[in-house]
Amino acid sequence: MITENKNKKNSERMKIVGSLVLFVVLLVSGFFYIGNTFFGLGNTNTMAATENEEKQNSKAETTNKGVDESNDIINIALFGIDTRANDYDGSRADTIMIVSLNTANKKMKITSIMRDTYVSIPGETYDKINHAFAFGGPELTIKTINENFDMNIKDYITLNFSAMEQIVDAVGGVDIDVKDYEIEYINSGSSAKVTAVGVQTLNGQQALAYSRIRYGGNGDFERTDRQRTVLQNIINKGLKNISLPKALALIETLSPYIETSLDKGEVASLATSVFVSGISDIKETRLPLDDKSKGGIWDGVYYLKPKTLSDNVSYLHDFIYEQSGYVPSSTIERIDEGIKF
Repeated sequence: MITENKNKKNSERMKIVGSLVLFVVLLVSGFFYIGNTFFGLGNTNTMAATENEEKQNSKAETTNKGVDESNDIINIALFGIDTRANDYDGSRADTIMIVSLNTANKKMKITSIMRDTYVSIPGETYDKINHAFAFGGPELTIKTINENFDMNIKDYITLNFSAMEQIVDAVGGVDIDVKDYEIEYINSGSSAKVTAVGVQTLNGQQALAYSRIRYGGNGDFERTDRQRTVLQNIINKGLKNISLPKALALIETLSPYIETSLDKGEVASLATSVFVSGISDIKETRLPLDDKSKGGIWDGVYYLKPKTLSDNVSYLHDFIYEQSGYVPSSTIERIDEGIKF
């Protein structure tokens, strides 16, 4: 009887650990690195331990001092790259998100940053924010986000589109309310065809094609909405439908497609925070705000210019930290001068 009870407890413990691993994996569409940490699966494309000091120095260079901070809130940059290869060199970030985990009030918040947003790229020039990734990879992109939005982000996760297909298929597809003008784009990117409007269960290929739609509806604005919809759907379905063996298989499958700055100790700490807090509430937004930005052609190139950047920064800090009245730094005021229409 003692042995039976012990085995039962071990089984329950494995289920809890497995659920925790899966939760963090699906939470930001890529935290599968925990599988490598706890189960020894795969070879996550993450910085080696011998490079830890260099990584810490890089983190220090990309963060700001004197901005909103909270021990209860963890902000991580999530980048989706428009490539199926494992080499991200020269790639632009097709998707840029800030994933905020609030362990105190059990909330997760997802902020999409429009890829055409006109910003100041440190050491470069004013340009679209997604060009920062091509200029200097995730490190420069984080530095760009921090400088232009008064943030203090230290870590990132980068995944290519093959990862999204694998994740969606692993959770059994995502349930999407398909519009009539989206069907042709979904079908052009998938061998399986959607034949009707309304709620449809999309497979990995279809969800990827859906997330990449740039035309129809409200253009790129609606496109970021689709990406957040897919992400939230993955989280909700995954937590309900995936078993531990399937989660471990997913972790192993995805390892070649994702890169992260998080080391093992940081991942373990993050996993503990998420597990203890029991985060369940998900909110989302998009920057720059519709009524605080203007898209147009400048010097023959389309940009989405914030008007003003200060207003957008105040809104972002209110959204993430739930403290109204944030006053942007002098750096934001300087950048605003360079964005003027």
